This record gives sequence, C-alpha cells and structure tokens, in this order.
Amino acid sequence: MSEVVMPRLSDSMEEGTILKWLKAEGDEVARGDELVEIETDKATMTYEADTAGTLSIVAQEGETLPIGQVIARIGAGGEAEGSGGAGAEASDGAAEAGDVGAASAGAGAGATASAEASGNGAGNEGAVPATAAATAEPPAATTSPAAASPAPAAPAADGNGGRAKASPVARRIARERGIDLSTLQGTGPGGRIVKADVEAAPTGGAAAPAAAAAAPAAPAEPAEPAEPAAAAPPPPPAVVAEAGTAKGDVSVQELTRTQQVIARRMAESKATVPEFTISTEVDMEGAVALRGQLKALTESSGGVVPSYNDMVVKACAIALREYPRANGSYKDGHWDLYSRVNIGVAVAAQEALVVPTIFDADKKSLGEIARDGRALAERVRAGVVTPPELSGGTFTVSNLGMFGVTEFVAVINPPQAAILAVGKMEPRAVVRDGEVVARNTMNITLSCDHRILYGADAAEFLARIKALLEQPIALAL
Repeated sequence: MSEVVMPRLSDSMEEGTILKWLKAEGDEVARGDELVEIETDKATMTYEADTAGTLSIVAQEGETLPIGQVIARIGAGGEAEGSGGAGAEASDGAAEAGDVGAASAGAGAGATASAEASGNGAGNEGAVPATAAATAEPPAATTSPAAASPAPAAPAADGNGGRAKASPVARRIARERGIDLSTLQGTGPGGRIVKADVEAAPTGGAAAPAAAAAAPAAPAEPAEPAEPAAAAPPPPPAVVAEAGTAKGDVSVQELTRTQQVIARRMAESKATVPEFTISTEVDMEGAVALRGQLKALTESSGGVVPSYNDMVVKACAIALREYPRANGSYKDGHWDLYSRVNIGVAVAAQEALVVPTIFDADKKSLGEIARDGRALAERVRAGVVTPPELSGGTFTVSNLGMFGVTEFVAVINPPQAAILAVGKMEPRAVVRDGEVVARNTMNITLSCDHRILYGADAAEFLARIKALLEQPIALAL
C-alpha cells in the first residue's frame, strides 16, 4: 500500500489544509488522476495521484497537516478496503484475529438469528443486519428465550469473515476509544464506517443506543433493569458574544491559509525589519503621451495596451539592474544579491492580497510586461495561480491609485530589501518656467530595509525610477 503525504507545493510552505477530496473513499484511482485540493500559504492547488489503486482517506476535509504527514493511502486492488485492512494495520494483531475467530465460532447462532429475522437461512451473505431484523420483526424476539438477549448489531460485512467494513483510520480510533464497530452505521461508500462515524459515536458506550432500540422486542427483566440510552451530546454553542455588551454581538471568522500567512509575514516584517520610507512626486506628462501613442499602435493589432503600472514595473526593473542592493536581501549578517530581476505585483484577490511574479522583468519589453501582468492578475482572481508563479520575487510594486489613494506606505515583503507604493495619478497645479500650470503627477513611496539599503542609496534608486518615468522613451527601448 502506497502512502500519500502532504506535499510541499511552494518554497515557503510548512503545512497545508485539505479543502476538498476529488475522489471518494474506496474509489479506484489511476496515476495522474486529480486527487485532492490543498490550500497552501500562497494558493489552492490540485494534487494528482502518483500511483494507481483503491483510495483510503486518512485526513478529512478541513484538516491542516504539516508537510510529510500521511493524508491518504492507495492500495492495489481491494487492499485499501476492509479485506486488506489487516495488512494495512499490523497493529490490529490478535484483536483483529480474535474478531474473526469470534465471528466464526458464533456463526451458527448468528446465522440462525439472522435467518429467523429475515425469513431465510442463506447465511451471512444474504443475512439482514440484526438491527434491521429486530426493528422489522419484533414478535420474532418473543418466540425464543434466546432472543431475549440479542447479539450486538452488525453493519454490512465486507467479505472478510463478517468483520465490519471500516477504514483503517476508523478502526484505529475505535480501538483507542473502546468503541465496538459493530454498533455503528457507516456513512461511507457501501455503508463503510469512516473516521467521522467513529468520532461521532459516544466513547465507550456505543452499544447503548443499539441495545435501547432492541429493548422493546425483549421481555422485561425485573432483576436487570435496562440502562437508559446515552443522551446525544448538545450542539456546540454559536460563536457570538453575549447580547447587550458595548460592542454588541461578535461573530468570529476564521482566517484562510492565505490570510494567516499574510498576517504572520506582515507582523514579522514590522517586528524585525528596521524600515524607513522616502517619497517623491513624478511628472507623468511624458508617460501619458507615450501611452497615447502605444494605444494608437496596439488598437489596430488587438494587442495589450501597457498601463501606467506596467511602466512603473519596467522603470523599477531597469533601476534594480543598476542598483543591485535594492534587488537583494539581508540575511544572517550578510547580503544576498540576486542575478535575476523578478518583480512581484500586488493584486487584490478575494479577501486577500496575492503577489504574483513577473520574472526577468529587466529583460522583457514593455509589451511583454503588460501581457504577463494581465495574465497573472486574471489567474489570481480566478483562483488558479500556481505557487511557482507566486515565488522568486526580488522586489515588489503595490499600486492603490485605482482606488483613489494619492499616497501610502507599503509594508516590506521579507526578505526583500524594498517595496514601492504607487499612488493615484491626477492633474495638479505645478510651477513650470515661472508659471502655474496643470500637470499629471503621481506620488511614489519607497519603503526600505535599513540593513541593506541606506538613505543615500535609496534616494538615488528612487530618483532613477522618477527619471525613467519622466523620460519614458527608455522604457520602450
């Protein structure tokens, strides 16, 4: 039997959450079949089976497990079913053997009781479960003294000596909690008992409901009064605060895996990075004129018109090539300077912020950056972006100008050296040649890690970005 473990789907992934199983318990899977959807720290990924066989699910939907922990098993043929459970669970040992032996030793009485209840003596294969027989034919229990003490109810057998059909993990949990599997009704495929069925059963008292259900069919025993059935546990209370408080009712919303990572990394950045910020105002008249020309050229060909944010990305890429420390990171007393210029562009996803990467932005034309940026943004919003597309960034650009924000300070994405925040472009009154004129301007703010970028270095780097945007012909070369 092959084990399926929680895979590492990104370079920063430490654990993953099972969102949805695409195959059911007991299904036959082939190599390459889509098996499960896993939420990582960066995206939701579909993981494929690397072997063929019968699926036995170990980790249920919603569970979060570290990398390398078993989430499922795939056995050859019926190995993942109960008939192969002894091989999959060597720890069953004598307990499993005892169950089979007891079933064989009591086959006569069990088969007779089943035959009397069902009206035929076809044996175990055609026998009706004892719980169904006791409910369907209550008078039969009064015709024989032996029927006054009905045997424990047994769900559908799986062909292995009458042993209850259950997943390996369900058997293990049942042993640990002292639960008799024969008293449970499975909700899995073919009535198979799964983990959820065992966890929902009262610990150590699973036989009480079945005994209580069969009690009306048996004559009363004055010396041995029947114990009352175990009460079902009450439902969990709603997660709200008491009414009438100063803040009113409070509902608690759990974070997604992506939101948890954002919270952790931003807190880490503010707690560990000695940052400083500088800002400047950029005259965007030249960029407006260039975009107008590019728009006229691309409209006839149906191409993608570069946005102002694409121009900012290209200007940053050129400046990063000239200022390598801005394209590096501080780590454990040394600087890591990267040979590739990979710029992350912050994209607002559903209740999260995702940063896909434009690789080798310094080597790409403005049109290529525009096409790559559009495609990545669409994949992020559709929820199909992959971890490799979210990794490897050496610098980040965050733009809130489309929301009317004129200026803001972005939080550094560790371990990067800096992040550029871009505000709204709008006409403003400025002085040119002694006259007040209206010009399209835009504020940009650079947040820097002082351990690798010092004030003068950062000022020169930001000035270079400003110059490239004010003379944008270099961006089109």
